[in-house]
Amino acid sequence: MNQEDDASYKLLFAAPEVVRDLVLGFIPDPWLQGLDYTTLEKIPASYVADDLRQRSDDVVWRVKAGEEWLYLYILIEFQSHVDPFMAVRMLVYVGLLYQDLIRRREVKPGHPLPPVLPIVLYNGGKTWTAPTELAALLPPVPGRVADYLPQLRYLLIDENRYGEAELAAMHNLVAAIIRFEHPANDEALLALIDLLNDWLAGRPELKRTFALWIRALLLRRSNNTLVLPKVRDLTELKMTLAEKFDQWAEDYKRE
Repeated sequence: MNQEDDASYKLLFAAPEVVRDLVLGFIPDPWLQGLDYTTLEKIPASYVADDLRQRSDDVVWRVKAGEEWLYLYILIEFQSHVDPFMAVRMLVYVGLLYQDLIRRREVKPGHPLPPVLPIVLYNGGKTWTAPTELAALLPPVPGRVADYLPQLRYLLIDENRYGEAELAAMHNLVAAIIRFEHPANDEALLALIDLLNDWLAGRPELKRTFALWIRALLLRRSNNTLVLPKVRDLTELKMTLAEKFDQWAEDYKRE
């Protein structure tokens, strides 16, 4: 993603409710579905590697999962284009995360490392064609060398695989995010804002976060030709957009 897209997604996925809905709505796994997502805790995703260079992932969360290793770490990367070497990047990110946990003494010698679930959330227009496991990028190797090749698989969530009807049937914040990226028309966009406003009743900060993200999304999609004032919440955003849409309709009629 470009820097602006990446920053706006990080803003959304800094909310535990969004991370919870990503897992519960898009990863059909009974064990994951059974975890207590009220224990979600965001952790730093910026590290200093051993070569003293700064590295950063997109978003890293952890959730309590078991007595033996206590936490499952969820590493989320956002992609708008296909990266044929995504598996290599994810291997590096997981390694850096482990290295940072060891450096900060979150893992004690003799104790197991916590499991990491690496997720790639893809919203690009083309079909994802990159391998989701590192082994697909390596040639067949005879003998014992094959036993020592690195291994990693990441979980791909490709937004293109979900149709509008399937997403509309889900009471899920990430499903709403995907629908906002591909609204059928202006009326559908306004209806989505109303729906989201109802879902987030009593959560003003999350309403503000979504309003900021939707405004930024619309500005980017218009190549910044759309003029939108800053808004404080979803209600204010809808009123502003409705006025814009009405004005465009009037202009069209006059022309």
